[in-house]
Amino acid sequence: MKNDSAAPDVTHLIHHPYTPPADFEAPQPGIFKASTVYFPSVAAMRQREWKDKSSYTYGLHGTPTTYLLEERLCALEGGAQCVLVPSGLAALSTVALATLKTGDEVLLPDNAYGPNKALAEGELKAFGITHQFYDPLSPADLAARITPRTRLVWLEAPGSVSMEFPDLLTLVRICRERRVLCALDNTWGAGLAFQPFDLLGDGQWGVDISAHALTKYPSGGGDVLMGSIMTRDKALHIQIKLCHMRLGLGVGANDVEMVLRSLPSIGIRYKAQDDTARALATWFAAQPQCAQVLHPAWPGSPGHAHWQAVCARQGRPGWAAGLFSVMLSERYTSAQVDAFCDCLKLFKIGYSWGGPVSLVVPYDIGAMRQSWPAHLKPGTLVRFSMGLESAQELQQDLQQALTEALPD
Repeated sequence: MKNDSAAPDVTHLIHHPYTPPADFEAPQPGIFKASTVYFPSVAAMRQREWKDKSSYTYGLHGTPTTYLLEERLCALEGGAQCVLVPSGLAALSTVALATLKTGDEVLLPDNAYGPNKALAEGELKAFGITHQFYDPLSPADLAARITPRTRLVWLEAPGSVSMEFPDLLTLVRICRERRVLCALDNTWGAGLAFQPFDLLGDGQWGVDISAHALTKYPSGGGDVLMGSIMTRDKALHIQIKLCHMRLGLGVGANDVEMVLRSLPSIGIRYKAQDDTARALATWFAAQPQCAQVLHPAWPGSPGHAHWQAVCARQGRPGWAAGLFSVMLSERYTSAQVDAFCDCLKLFKIGYSWGGPVSLVVPYDIGAMRQSWPAHLKPGTLVRFSMGLESAQELQQDLQQALTEALPD
């Protein structure tokens, strides 16, 4: 049946004059969702500037919601400027695209986050950008690999799987002396274990760029994908921000809301998961199936002294996040190690970390590195991420799985 009548008039709803009073405050900030942003006049539209956060022009360039999260993250990590991206990997790739061009070179630690290495071997190589991998525990190796073409050096503290903690102070000094940008994947430290832009607390030593997977500790729920890129240098920030704008990167207001809601509890969650990781790493070290414990705060773990120098020096609590890895004895096959992971009940098999549920993943280190690192004992590596469960119950879960799948 045809309807010839006019559509209902809702103009008065779209242009309703009511505006709520401004003096409303609550524990959580208001959430602004926008693509279009209104201007009071053409002159105002032409005068507004988004790069310094002094005003708004388009949702992709920032809203009160995203500006607020960026500023709170700067307070967390000690940076001056921040941009938000859709994931931690997007943070790494945006840094590369903003700072590298054809003919340049990037250096990465051999224990770097796998997708960052894949980016160098894939898209960056296709763009004519070369790369090298350096030994994360050898500043001399990094120094020897820097060439006139080197424009960016990535640091990880610690390595995301094998957990080596590098000599950050020396690596940063080498980059500074050679006038090469250094960028840190600061997801593990999260602005809590150490300050990436002020490693010694004297304002002298720090990285140029901090990339952070907000997916992990800032979110804390295992349900948000987001990343951040932070700097202190204004010119470098504008360089990154313009690339960020040209790539059209943005984040959803609802996701920002979830991170803002979780941020106040990040310190409590970080310490709780740190405490659980240390308790289970200590327990695992005494098990006959264990060949090596890999945890920055564990004496004898690769880079432990470097962790102490940055995270546990005078005045700092010596935090170490909620991750640790175990090298299981070489007498067990990879199939047996997989069976051990499958036998776990509280630990779920899955990537990422920092959420409420404990996770486990076995890794083939031999396939991930240029060669087998001398500081790692032979065997099969398993990485554990602590959730918020009882440490005692997690230990019981580990014990039953060891008994079932890896008999001594």
